[in-house]
Amino acid sequence: MIFDDAHAGEQFVGNEYGISIRRYDDEDAYNQVLEALKPFLSGLLIQRLEGEPDPGAHHQVRLILPAVDQTALSKLDAALADLPKPQSYKLAMIRSGLAACCVYLSYGGIQIRPMIPPTYENHIFARTRQRIYLSATLGSGGELERAFGRREIVRMPLPTKTPPRSGRRLFVFPDLVKGGDAVGLTKQIISLTDKALVLSQATVTNTEAAAKVLAGDGVPVMGRDDLERQGLESFAEASTGVLGLANRYNGLDLPGDACRIVVLDGKPDAVGLQERFLSERAEANAALAERLRSRIVQGAGRCTRGPNDYAVVVVLGSDIMKYFSRPENLKALELELQAEVEFGWQNSKGVDPDEVIENVEMFLDHGAHWREQGEPAVAEFRHDAVKVEPPGTDALGKAAALEVEAWQLAFGGDWIGASEKLQEAVPHVGPAATRGYRGLLVYLAGLWLHLGAQDETQRSRARQLVREAALAANRGTWLKEMRELPGAEAVPLVPRDIVAVNQVVARLRGQLKPKQINAALIEMQEAIAHDEATRYERGLTTLGSFLGAEASKPKGRGRCDSAWVWGTAMWMTIEAKSEEHDDGLLPLKDVRQANTQLDQLAADRGMDHPPAASPAIIVSDKLSVDPQHAQAANPNVYLASTGVVKEIASDAAVVWADLLMTAVGIASEHAQRQHVRSVMTENGCLPSQVIDRLTQNRIRPGD
Repeated sequence: MIFDDAHAGEQFVGNEYGISIRRYDDEDAYNQVLEALKPFLSGLLIQRLEGEPDPGAHHQVRLILPAVDQTALSKLDAALADLPKPQSYKLAMIRSGLAACCVYLSYGGIQIRPMIPPTYENHIFARTRQRIYLSATLGSGGELERAFGRREIVRMPLPTKTPPRSGRRLFVFPDLVKGGDAVGLTKQIISLTDKALVLSQATVTNTEAAAKVLAGDGVPVMGRDDLERQGLESFAEASTGVLGLANRYNGLDLPGDACRIVVLDGKPDAVGLQERFLSERAEANAALAERLRSRIVQGAGRCTRGPNDYAVVVVLGSDIMKYFSRPENLKALELELQAEVEFGWQNSKGVDPDEVIENVEMFLDHGAHWREQGEPAVAEFRHDAVKVEPPGTDALGKAAALEVEAWQLAFGGDWIGASEKLQEAVPHVGPAATRGYRGLLVYLAGLWLHLGAQDETQRSRARQLVREAALAANRGTWLKEMRELPGAEAVPLVPRDIVAVNQVVARLRGQLKPKQINAALIEMQEAIAHDEATRYERGLTTLGSFLGAEASKPKGRGRCDSAWVWGTAMWMTIEAKSEEHDDGLLPLKDVRQANTQLDQLAADRGMDHPPAASPAIIVSDKLSVDPQHAQAANPNVYLASTGVVKEIASDAAVVWADLLMTAVGIASEHAQRQHVRSVMTENGCLPSQVIDRLTQNRIRPGD
């Protein structure tokens, strides 16, 4: 059996062994399955999922492991059995092992699948004598093994040390170009040929809408349906046209003059809810790094299929620009591609748009000017390039075989055997880069051991593993949402969370004025949706106070926009950068300023230093950090988007709306404290959870 484009296997093989329901495509099916999942959800979360979308509920992905409740598992099975085709076919693929499946739940959809597909059940696949996997991007982190459910896949070395070159690409980063009009510049570049391929991980509708925006007047726009009806040839042979495709980073060959421009619109890092959970909640990005890199490399190569091909690759969007700004991501690429990206970065950063267009015209002409000026410059970058495997690759590669075995055993109902295999895998994923993934594996090992436990010794060991998972995971706030195992002691709150809960309880038990609080919540959300700096700063400080912090705007020049203090347990400074810069990069002075803000806060409070692990946050949508300056950032300085802040503000408003209705009538202070803890936890508003949400993107590389 031969598998071409094997790097894309996870997307297709995983989809066969799972059920995915998009709310906007089939709301009845979504509601039917949501009803069966209610035993795992709080009343407040159910209310948010059944109501109108709000920023917090709309974004977050929950993990549910239905095997912990046999009654609820039976209800889920019955609900899935009632779904029409094609979902009924999908259920047949996983029904025997439904207890081992993970349920990923968000406002927009539900995905039910085992993390690693049980392909051993497919006898044609499992019993074939040879399986040959073909790909230009075979990694060494075990991604292929996990995607196809195989213990080991042998990598054949290239016959020469230098990989074959697939043409030449000119990378352009419009978000770095002077003037700040990235979409306008992309449109200008496309107008040079009036033909382009636009690739995005957005929905089909949004991707095709983006293609329409980028196409010039009178230029035909094609999408998925056109491709299915007429084939790729209709686009390849057309003289003009813009083709917009969602989640199609491979399997498209447009060599020669068929197409000379590819637009990579956004970072393809979360195709499906399982990927979103691993990336955003479990902090297991190391486990997805190989997959993400493959998509980007494959997408960039759609129009350069042979050594004489050449194409412009437009990298559009701050998220994918930030990806390329991190040295560890760049160094993981093949040397030729590294050189092309570096050349493109340097010739986009702070450059005048007219100069960029001239460079693109010279490249598309591909004559003497390019050979004499462009090629030698790329060759210089190629000479300096060094390939380095990303942190955690070796560890993940060693764990893969054990993980595949573990999931096979779990799918077959051998919980003890599955737990033992995962426990064997855990020591391999010990490095810091894989801590989030390690926490997830330890938790699953504990849960599976609990499900198969025959005596109290095994049950006690299962509870111990679940406790270890919380320590293993870097921040692992998703663990707070999981149902506790029978007999497990309640996990005590960390000091910063205790301070916040006590502060909220004190406010509820004081001179409470609900009308004023509701007005403040409305103003806070409006301020945080606003661009005006002074109002935004006020909104940040109000948000901090609703999260149980002592929040203020420190006085003086160079100070942060808002400081959140949870006693002596944890502090956080926030600096919002709403203004634009010509090159789309955060100036070095801003990074250095963030470095000092916590120390200034300590001096204000008569302390030698801030509490350990206190973060400094820079909030910005547009800006990335120049790789040359990233090393200057302290290890505790992070970049967060305004979208994340809006989600937190929305969640805080939901928490307080609930507390004003429910907590005020609780007479016992202890009971009130437990209730506040529960509501804040459920909505991701404990300080540990908020910090987790704001510290996904450390500026300094390699930490």
